[in-house]
Amino acid sequence: MRSLLLSLCVVFLLGGSAIAEEPLPAPTGPVILTVTGKIAATNSGNAAIFDRAMLEALPIHRIKTATVWTDGVKTFEGVLVRDLLSRVGATTTQSTLVRASALNDYAIEIPATDFQRFDVLLAWSMDGQQLMMRDKGPLWIVYPRDQVRELRDERYDQRWVWQLSRLEVK
Repeated sequence: MRSLLLSLCVVFLLGGSAIAEEPLPAPTGPVILTVTGKIAATNSGNAAIFDRAMLEALPIHRIKTATVWTDGVKTFEGVLVRDLLSRVGATTTQSTLVRASALNDYAIEIPATDFQRFDVLLAWSMDGQQLMMRDKGPLWIVYPRDQVRELRDERYDQRWVWQLSRLEVK
């Protein structure tokens, strides 16, 4: 018992999660996100697949920020990527990368530390309107660029993946 508690403390301190909170249910609606890689909770082979209702079961957050792709400050709603990674029992360290892939085949590797350092959102709505494929949906990775000056940089702009469909924890 002591070794299990010690292991959990070590994983927590490294920023990862040793186990998911509870079994991951199967989606009942259309799948909009697939998470693979170094995860503990799955519901479809080696993957964790999510419909919108499953994502909405996680704590919901809002970010007000401007983007380089929209006019003015927008309000985005969704879940923090770190909460999603915790839910699937992702194991992360300082060197972990998360490959984010979009429906249009755009992909980029994002340091998992971004999700611990910043309130990065997996947004499904903007200004109260559900994001559709034609306007960067159904999911868009959104950084709080107005709240953190460091994020107003081209390197971070490349990590704003819209039409997100897959995350792979490497």
